[in-house]
Amino acid sequence: MSFVGWLIIGCEIAFWVVIGLGLITRYIWNQKKFGLFLLALTPLIDLVLLIATSHDLINGATASLAHGLAAVYIAVSLVFGKSMIQWADLHFQYYILKQGTKPERLYGIQYAKHYFKGWLKHAISYVIGTALLILIIFLIDDSSRSEALSGIIKMWTLVLGIDLFISVTYFIAPRKARA
Repeated sequence: MSFVGWLIIGCEIAFWVVIGLGLITRYIWNQKKFGLFLLALTPLIDLVLLIATSHDLINGATASLAHGLAAVYIAVSLVFGKSMIQWADLHFQYYILKQGTKPERLYGIQYAKHYFKGWLKHAISYVIGTALLILIIFLIDDSSRSEALSGIIKMWTLVLGIDLFISVTYFIAPRKARA
């Protein structure tokens, strides 16, 4: 695996470690401001990945699956980051601190709407990530060095379409609560 591939894994781990430390600092050590500061560091993780990936490509590396996934990771993190932190915060309060209300499981039309909102976020991530990939392809200006990125755009387009299909099916056949 390439350096960028390992960096993506490291950034994902760092993302969740920073969130975990932020929540522990905020609630267990009762350091609200420092906990919020730690949670606010998550975009810096994306910045590190962006700089490292750009540096690698500028220095002549052939774009690989890892470089394309870095663009996907950055886009998804930008769009879903806040809601992922909110999800972690809610679950941490209920399951670890035994405070607050139990996170609600959605069913029926509520779940369909929730899933569709998630698809809209996925679509926004797709636009941002694809724009990054197209920009990288344009800057590399060598189709033999950027072929993997074009493949990622095609695959992500397919995944986005499948996700939309799944989203629509939840309106047609709503998710039911388990008996």
